[in-house]
Amino acid sequence: MKYMILMYADPAATEAMTPAERADVFHRHEALHEDLQGTGEMLNGAGLAYPRDTTTLRYGEDGATASRPLTGATEQLTAYYVVDCATPERAREIAGRVLDFHVVAVEVRPVHDAFGMGEG
Repeated sequence: MKYMILMYADPAATEAMTPAERADVFHRHEALHEDLQGTGEMLNGAGLAYPRDTTTLRYGEDGATASRPLTGATEQLTAYYVVDCATPERAREIAGRVLDFHVVAVEVRPVHDAFGMGEG
């Protein structure tokens, strides 16, 4: 089963990170990527641009757009992985590895349509 691991952080806290903190986050994710590529569970993933660079399109009669994040929450979606795991418990175990001082919340969501990622 494929799962999307959605990572949330405070963009202001991300911008305020020291070079040492950035290096720590980078090395932790690099180690996780290597582990998951070794097991064949990593399908893809990416970091996302800051919310200030995001445009949210909303359905409406006037077709208006808004150059702001979807929600007003402090924590915003900052990165994701798509993994292929045997169990939901394994997906949650992987997600637990990205929680830290920077990624303060992680959502694990089953993927029911996996276009371009092989059989579902």
